[in-house]
Formats: sequence, structure tokens, C-alpha cells
Amino acid sequence: MSKAILHVLGALALELTPGSAAARDALPQREAGELGAAIARDLARFVPEAAALDLTTAGAHYDPVELLRPGWPVHRELDQLGARAPGGGDGGGRIIAFGSHDGRLPGALSPSPDYAGGPLRLVPWSLAGDAEVAREVGAAFETDLMERGMAGADTALLAQEAFGLQVEHARYLTLHDLCALMAMQYDHAGLAPLWPVLETALLSPEREAWLDAPPEPLLRYVDNEARIALLTRHAWRTRNGEVGDDTDDERLQRGFAHYQARQRQFAAVLRAHGVPVMFAHCQGDPAGEL
Repeated sequence: MSKAILHVLGALALELTPGSAAARDALPQREAGELGAAIARDLARFVPEAAALDLTTAGAHYDPVELLRPGWPVHRELDQLGARAPGGGDGGGRIIAFGSHDGRLPGALSPSPDYAGGPLRLVPWSLAGDAEVAREVGAAFETDLMERGMAGADTALLAQEAFGLQVEHARYLTLHDLCALMAMQYDHAGLAPLWPVLETALLSPEREAWLDAPPEPLLRYVDNEARIALLTRHAWRTRNGEVGDDTDDERLQRGFAHYQARQRQFAAVLRAHGVPVMFAHCQGDPAGEL
């Protein structure tokens, strides 16, 4: 009987100097292998048992929205490609690094140019192997990696030179750590009300979540999609308790325009994270129609 396999998912997080731009977002195979070996060494330094697991990584860096999507598609692609790699079976962990060939990465690993240029870039990695070992390693990472997961100085320098980046800090994070970091960033960006919905889509996609907190847009996450209520101006006024003349009150006009802009902002964030969005025209009780 084959042993159960468990995966531990995370990323090497590269915090860039403001204004820094990458010379390239993907590495050829040799350099991807060098970076993969450095990542494997660092992870085994944190938890020695990690050396018994297969490490799969891509010689590429991504925006957080590309990794934080329902089903973790970049990591899933890594695991599927890694499962087809030859070798293994000797009890030691392999290092499987995917680099570019003729400027292209295998499968669906190519970073999107739509999200290039952000201040935080992520090199994804996955550890896979015996479930008992992986569970122990994963628990240790969830407890300690955020606090003491600084990358080795040589690893940070290797990533900086290979990608042509200006790296201020390089540290390792689990995907749960990354979710916590993004929650804080969205809070600072004024998007805190949306995070519980997004968190549900990422961590518990089978569950339902609501954003029903006027003056924020009314939003329901259900059946793996986000449904945003499209309200008439009158319905918006009623829901938010706004008063004033409906024809010439500039304050109400500005308020409704702000509400519509907020809807578009929420939709853009959700879609960037791979969450389908549907706008629902609502009459009467909008909560009953989503």
C-alpha cells in the first residue's frame, strides 16, 4: 500500500525597494535549479525534516493575487507537474525546479503581465511527501515561519541578481501567513470589509459569506461566486437611510456615485483573486434576491 502524500504550500516573499522593476519574471532552467536548491536548504534549516520531502518550485515571481486564488491554482500546477517528474523513491527529498525554455514556463506557470510591478513578489514552493512528516513540517511552519523565516543572505542575493530586482527583505511564508499579510494590507488600503468574503472563497469555498454593512455594497458569496447587488438610486437611498431631494441634491449624487465606484472596486479585487463576480439587478429587498 502506497503512503499518503500531503503537501505544504508556501512562497519566498520578496519585498522590493520602492520603484524597483524586475528585469525578468522567469528564469532559465539552470538558474531556476540554483534558486530551488537555495530554497530547499533554507527550509531544511528551519525544520530539518523538510529535507525528507520533495520540494517543487518555479523559477518565477508572482503578485500575491495570482497565488491567493480559490484552489491555489499556481501551487496546484506545480504539484501536478512535479508529480510527473522522474526520480524519487530513495527516501530523500528531491528538488524539482521549473525554469523557462525559449522564454516560456511549462504548463500554466507563466506570471501574468497584468499584475507586474507590485512591491511584493512571490516565488511559490510546495513540499510533498509522507503525510506524517509533511504534517509535522507544516505545523512547525505555521507556528514559526512568519516570525523567523528570513531567507538566507545568499538566497536573497541570488534571487535579486537572477531576477534583476532590488530586494529589501526576503522571507518565507506559508499560504496562511500570506493570507494574514494580505488581510493587513487590505485593511490599510480601506478594503477590510471585503476580506472576510475573500477569505471564505480562499479557505472555505463551500461556505457562504455576506457583506451587508451599509454604506458598503451588498455582496453575497455563494456557489463559488460573488453576487453584488445593483441598486437603483432610490433603493440605495432607502438602504442607507439617506434623505434629500432626489433631483438636485449634489450630496446624494456624489454619494451614489461613490457607492457605484466602490462596487466596481470590490469586483475588480475579487476578479483579480480569481473569484467570479455577478452583478444582480435587485428590486424590493435586495438581500432576498442575491
